[in-house]
Amino acid sequence: MAGTLSTGRGAPAAAASRAQLELAVENADGVRLAAAVGAARVELCAALAETEGITPSIGMTEQACRVGLPVHVLVRPRPGNFAYSSDELDVIERDVSAALAAGAAGVVVGVLAPDGGPDVPALRRIVAAAGRSNPAAEITFHRAFDAALAAGADPADALARLQQAGVDRVLTSGGSPDCAAGLVMLGRLVELGRTYAPTVQIMAGGGVTLGLVPSLLGLGVHAVHTSARQRWVAVPVRTG
Repeated sequence: MAGTLSTGRGAPAAAASRAQLELAVENADGVRLAAAVGAARVELCAALAETEGITPSIGMTEQACRVGLPVHVLVRPRPGNFAYSSDELDVIERDVSAALAAGAAGVVVGVLAPDGGPDVPALRRIVAAAGRSNPAAEITFHRAFDAALAAGADPADALARLQQAGVDRVLTSGGSPDCAAGLVMLGRLVELGRTYAPTVQIMAGGGVTLGLVPSLLGLGVHAVHTSARQRWVAVPVRTG
């Protein structure tokens, strides 16, 4: 199936074979590259190297969406932490609506509450804004989730908050600098998600290489996220 990754092995592979590949890109050329390697969708960002990603312009969003692959737009108004003022939240809501109006299939956001966990009221506002623009839009919570885990947030509670807020997917390295270091927690998140966030997909991202993919798929993650700057040559990826 286009856009999926597979280990090509037995029962665990049956679930893993449904895992999708997502690439982080900065422009329409990146979307074309993602399509060429069989990615299911892209995350469109600006200034990845300089800021780890901020909101791209509407012009860039419109151009990327014309390529034809589903585009999920990062909505992050500034670099730095993920605690936002009321004015910044207003900007996020407006940018979410604008990105979806420009043709995006979804948005990627992350807001943390004063206690360090995902901010449910703020996320519900964002989800509602997205729904008004496109009821089918998908909402991904980005690696602000890892900042929450690194600060001591309970993973079960953090996942439950995403479920309560109506988020569709969480991008995470298991609270570690990269997925290789976070494998144990990623496996735990997959297990916890079945109870505390049954409709939230777990997408592994952060330092992902082709060699790491079989281990990630073996955990049962729903998707794998990497940068278009990585050397991905083809999907599905098979081992053994």
